[in-house]
Amino acid sequence: MVSGPTDGGPMNGAHGDGARGDGVFIEVDHVEKVFEVRRRTGFLRRERRQVRAVDSISFTVPRGEMVGYIGPNGAGKSTTIKMLTGILTPSGGRLRVAGIDPSRERSRLAHRIGVVFGQRTTLWWDLPLIDSYRLAHRMYRIPDARYRANLDRCVELLELGALLDVPVRQLSLGQRMRGDIAAALLHDPEVLYLDEPTIGLDVVSKARVRSFLRDLNAERGTTVLLTTHDLQDIEQLCSRVMVIDHGRLMYDGPLAGLHQAGESERTLVVDLERELPPIDAPAPARVVRVEGPRQWVAFPAAQSAAPLVARIAAEYPLVDLSVREPDIEAVIARMYEERATA
Repeated sequence: MVSGPTDGGPMNGAHGDGARGDGVFIEVDHVEKVFEVRRRTGFLRRERRQVRAVDSISFTVPRGEMVGYIGPNGAGKSTTIKMLTGILTPSGGRLRVAGIDPSRERSRLAHRIGVVFGQRTTLWWDLPLIDSYRLAHRMYRIPDARYRANLDRCVELLELGALLDVPVRQLSLGQRMRGDIAAALLHDPEVLYLDEPTIGLDVVSKARVRSFLRDLNAERGTTVLLTTHDLQDIEQLCSRVMVIDHGRLMYDGPLAGLHQAGESERTLVVDLERELPPIDAPAPARVVRVEGPRQWVAFPAAQSAAPLVARIAAEYPLVDLSVREPDIEAVIARMYEERATA
């Protein structure tokens, strides 16, 4: 959990804007993060080398925007978020969140941010869920009325009522994740950092979390920076996506533009009544695999699936079909290969 504030600063709505005059709320200017790594090279011998986790990235985020921040494992996503929260100090460049330098004023910034790390809980493992919320109440010095209102709202929308008296260690992954999100929002943060918030969740839990985040952004204008490997998280929540790979920002724009840049494809999985020759799909769609009555039809991810589905349904004995989203790591890998050969 991000360190709690040491003073009783004002709650959301009582802060100064903190954004620049042009509306920028998060500002990242040529930021770098270099780690020194030691490895054994022989008996009593170690070699030092530097690993550049974030390599001179720059971007801005206006207040109230929901942004997807994606890339393969080890790309630098979590390192960026840790610098934005003040957990890590940049090796170079300039960071500002609401006008605050995170590494220099971490306690002050804690009033204004919420953080959820999908693979690390911020809750107290052996205590009932409600006790973690009571601790946050005291740590952030949240006024009683505001704490109760926020808690009631999170409990209702995230369906936590039956879980409040359950020790955190007994919660399923999906239940714990919803509990972590509630904990991050009790003090009315203006910006919410979500690092893999739907990792390992079932379909129902994912839908519940996404719906809650959409409502939060619409009703309160909370700025959200989301890292995820699930492209549906991005499609359903974010109007903008940034791609980082090997510590460098490779793309910043709408999701459709990402598909075009990476020339990614979605796949229509078609189950027919019987085994047939490959479907005659209109270009650029094409059959890429046939196994008995099931066929896989690839088509550009930036295009709608509706015309292709309508044509297949009209011309073939269709039993069922589904659309599979492109593997985001494959999209980014293709973008990286194209840049390397350019």
